Amino acid sequence: MTTTTEKVIAKAPPKPVLQLGDRIFAGSAKGAGILILVVLAGVAAFLIAQAMPAIVASPADLPGGKTLVAYIAPLVFGTILAALIALLIATPLAVAVALFITHYAPRRLAQGLGYLIDLLAAVPSIVYGLWGVAVLAPATLGLSTWLNTYLGWLPFFAGPVSVTGRTMLVVGVTLAVMILPIITAVAREVFLQTPKLHEEAALALGATRWEMIRMAVLPFGRSGIISGAMLGLGRALGETMAVAIILSASGAVTFNLISSDNPSTIAGNIALQFPDSTGLAVNTLIASGLVLFVITLLVNALARYIINRRREFSGAN
Repeated sequence: MTTTTEKVIAKAPPKPVLQLGDRIFAGSAKGAGILILVVLAGVAAFLIAQAMPAIVASPADLPGGKTLVAYIAPLVFGTILAALIALLIATPLAVAVALFITHYAPRRLAQGLGYLIDLLAAVPSIVYGLWGVAVLAPATLGLSTWLNTYLGWLPFFAGPVSVTGRTMLVVGVTLAVMILPIITAVAREVFLQTPKLHEEAALALGATRWEMIRMAVLPFGRSGIISGAMLGLGRALGETMAVAIILSASGAVTFNLISSDNPSTIAGNIALQFPDSTGLAVNTLIASGLVLFVITLLVNALARYIINRRREFSGAN
């Protein structure tokens, strides 16, 4: 016979009663998530609606008398090329800086260096553009000449060397400096969260500091490094003013990084052409913006996929 005590124990535990503050917080969080999705859908709807006249228009009515694909393709090429150059330069440097701050530098130096790196993210992009034109472009003329002389057999440095220095290489370096604090900040925080037991176990087994970093810190922080790199890539893909100021674009599709024949980027082209555009030309620019919007979404989706594949390595305990 079942006793009264056994019946009470067999009952499912009652659901906890949420306090007013908990309900407000849960509702606010859910509302914020829904609001983000609504705003994103609104932006997508606006871009599609405004780009549709250019999508269905005759090529003869579009700027340059070209098809929409022929107009946007060189811009997509330049956008991806500039962003990839920036990513290739900034990611290894950001990881090295983050490792130095978290595992090598003295506490006071690490704190000051961390603040300095974070301040780079607060500098307006137009300042970076002016720095690229006035300082970096003239400074790279000697490097570009050397690259053309000794590595000219590569398509990246085939030349002829630009006399102004306003090249895709300078744009890539400038964008790398701009995204450096983003990648560094994410990597630094992830490296600091590495379980101390993992680090101490590696050191106890006789590993050097670098071996400990290679075996414990870097595997734990791999997903964080990828996240920071994708955030930086998103910033580089959408950068406008710095690219518009520095790049002397000719619309060519080329891998040559040191010549004056440079492809433009989507954001830079919109910034330069939009003030003087009317009618169908505006719709064409918005169509290129829609392509950039899709590229950014794809990059973020790829980053999320890569991070989810690494989720099984949590580093707990």
